[in-house]
Amino acid sequence: MKKIILSGMRPTGKLHLGHLMGALDNWIKLQDEYECLFMVADWHALMSEYENPIDLKENILDNVVDWLACGISPKKSTIFVQSHVKEHLELYMVFSLITQLGLLERCPTYKEQMREITNRDLSTYAFLGYPVLQAADILLYKAEAVPVGEDQLAHLELTRQISRKFNHIYRLEFFPDPKAVLTRTNRLLGLDGRKMSKSYNNYIALSEEPDAILKKVMNMFTDPARIKFTDPGHPEKCNVHSYYAVFAPERKKEMDERCRKSEIGCVDCKKELAQILIKYLEPIQEKRKGLLKNKTKIFDILAQGEKKAGKIASQTMSEVRKLINLSDFAL
Repeated sequence: MKKIILSGMRPTGKLHLGHLMGALDNWIKLQDEYECLFMVADWHALMSEYENPIDLKENILDNVVDWLACGISPKKSTIFVQSHVKEHLELYMVFSLITQLGLLERCPTYKEQMREITNRDLSTYAFLGYPVLQAADILLYKAEAVPVGEDQLAHLELTRQISRKFNHIYRLEFFPDPKAVLTRTNRLLGLDGRKMSKSYNNYIALSEEPDAILKKVMNMFTDPARIKFTDPGHPEKCNVHSYYAVFAPERKKEMDERCRKSEIGCVDCKKELAQILIKYLEPIQEKRKGLLKNKTKIFDILAQGEKKAGKIASQTMSEVRKLINLSDFAL
């Protein structure tokens, strides 16, 4: 049997090129190698967006449409919404009982976000416990592997520590020790050279209209040392050229040489990149339009995914309840 993989995304806004190159491309490949469960992590989204959840339902639908349009197949993978499977929170509670505060407070991602995100109040119990819910998400399905980038290894290690502690307390090998499937990602910075993020509004959404793509690309930062057209460029320092490497590698060498020789200006370079991105996203956007004509089909896919995920989750929690001697009879 194929090994089980679980991965998810938080529906905090529209998916963008960073999601496509950083996760979705890898998910599509993993479908043929593993038994994949792909989760819309709405509880995780609420941990940071609880003050303004108005767009949550719309984002869930929009994100799933993007997944399907990019190539996530309900015939190969299980697609579901996290909050629709109640066992996620049940196992989260069980793991909360055995997880020491120090482990959470030392988590590098937690410390970084508490330091950098200042426009929201994240000093909550739930946000501190984010990695515990993440562990519950993974171990609820006894996933043996998790696709992660190197920056997420600390979270996965915490999941393993929780798994080992549970197994130690109850003296059996119940939960697996999930391994990291390190994903090779094309590093794609935001349009302004910072990390691509909804908070910075420096992204191109997968559903972005062509005119909007052109406008955003034309505002991209380029080589700061190139003031005039006749100045030789330094493509290795230019964010625009990094996009050529990802979306048009066959053009990058020529564009780099023309930039260094002052044969092309930044404006023309960006205009060509905009057309490349528009053409790249065209088939995804055509599939999106088709999917949105029949939303009932999307809801059916999620319902089937919920049923399949729920069956596995229910079995795991039934076993956990017995192990911790939690009553399962009606009082």
